Amino acid sequence: MKRAPGGGLLVAGTTSDAGKSVVTAGICRWLVRRGVKVAPFKAQNMSLNSFVTREGAEIGRAQAMQAQAARVEPTALMNPVLLKPGSDRSSQVVLMGRPVGEMSARGYHGGRREALLGTVLDCLAELRGTYDAVICEGAGSPAEINLRRTDIVNMGIARNARLPVLVVGDIDRGGVFASFFGTVALLSREDQELVAGFLVNKFRGDVSLLEPGTDMLRGLTGRRTYGVLPFRHGLGIDEEDGLRVSLRGAVRESEVSAPVGEDILRVAVCAIPLMSNFTDLDALAAEPGVVVRFVDRPEELADADLAVVPGTRGTVRALEWLRRRGLADALVRRAAEGRPVLGICGGFQLLGDHIDDEVESKAGAVDGLGLLPVRVRFAPEKTLARPVGEALGEPVEGYEIHHGVAEVTGGDPFLDGCRVGAVWGTHWHGSLESDGFRRAFLREVAAAAGRRFVPAAGTSFAGLREEQLDRLGDLIEEHADTDALWRLIESGAPTGLPFIPPGAPA
Repeated sequence: MKRAPGGGLLVAGTTSDAGKSVVTAGICRWLVRRGVKVAPFKAQNMSLNSFVTREGAEIGRAQAMQAQAARVEPTALMNPVLLKPGSDRSSQVVLMGRPVGEMSARGYHGGRREALLGTVLDCLAELRGTYDAVICEGAGSPAEINLRRTDIVNMGIARNARLPVLVVGDIDRGGVFASFFGTVALLSREDQELVAGFLVNKFRGDVSLLEPGTDMLRGLTGRRTYGVLPFRHGLGIDEEDGLRVSLRGAVRESEVSAPVGEDILRVAVCAIPLMSNFTDLDALAAEPGVVVRFVDRPEELADADLAVVPGTRGTVRALEWLRRRGLADALVRRAAEGRPVLGICGGFQLLGDHIDDEVESKAGAVDGLGLLPVRVRFAPEKTLARPVGEALGEPVEGYEIHHGVAEVTGGDPFLDGCRVGAVWGTHWHGSLESDGFRRAFLREVAAAAGRRFVPAAGTSFAGLREEQLDRLGDLIEEHADTDALWRLIESGAPTGLPFIPPGAPA
């Protein structure tokens, strides 16, 4: 494959969750397997799932996953602006991997966002000067016309950087052709010139039945469809726009393969507000014989062998929610009965004796659940780290993202946190991805729960992740017109495509 220094593409979508993140990852994996030096990029990301790079910068986990797909080390250049919601109206703004303050949506869209365009363009230019191709991911939809003036992640970046745009649509939701047409029709003439065509995602059935629709779409818009990707289970890795499960009073369980031993292990995750880095549970869900479910009622903890309180952007708010829902009392009962509980990051903090928070919630002094001998004080500076260590006789790696500083006053040491009986707490995200440690931890859980569960000795989470990324690359290679896609990446922004006036087609 011929190299295209500085080549690029923007993967936009008709909606949030249309599949932009996984399509971007798939294109990155397809290209790197063809010898192209490629990098991912997302100018602005809104997500509570984040990651710490080796340089100590916080970026979205989706961009870290895409970097893994491209077989390159993730850096802050790949996600210069990260927004971490703290409420319905405000977010923490993380710029080049470091928090720079809280801002309301009105304040951000009213001026701050536009001021960041220069930084975003500089990062993209640096990547394009280093890599043969940069595959950029948009956010939401490029047809959010109320935000177009200050847009720095969709058509704003495409127009300034002269990037061709591929629009992804989720046909599983229905209405994909209307969404494609409407997306283009709502754009200005200058923005429409950059839209090269479409990619249908999550199709079920006979592709030939779709062809009349793609032919008509080309006739209406003058733009081709670059491929139809079939629906595949288990490819929603490291997603960013909220929880992958919808509770709505029902339990959503992960798929579970047959156990190695006689029993399965049931893991119940408290679906606390502003849940962050719920990807920590992916490694448990990947284990044969382990089923993971997200719960919001105390009775749903009754048959769980392990209860997990995950990370959160609002520790005090999550603590109040647990108490209001009756889950706090259920966790206390579990601890008294010697039944396993794991707290991660914010979940670890609220399991302690005391919280002093004048930073995140500004609630001041708050009593925790008292399950661990820990006092937490929130500091203005955020801890961002990539620690390594040992626990349960096994090497462990992780990453830390938190304002809370924990003073551990007792218990047994556990990954810079502590353990008391069957209650564990740590600030380390990602620790369960360390295979030996995860198996040792599950053996401890099984013993405490009285289960005849045996961890699968050969399970490699990193290997499973690589298989998923290869499957994404296969989707692109087998179901997209890769020759045309490469020409698009190589040649730059298209010109001369027809303008579609807003409104119904003539």
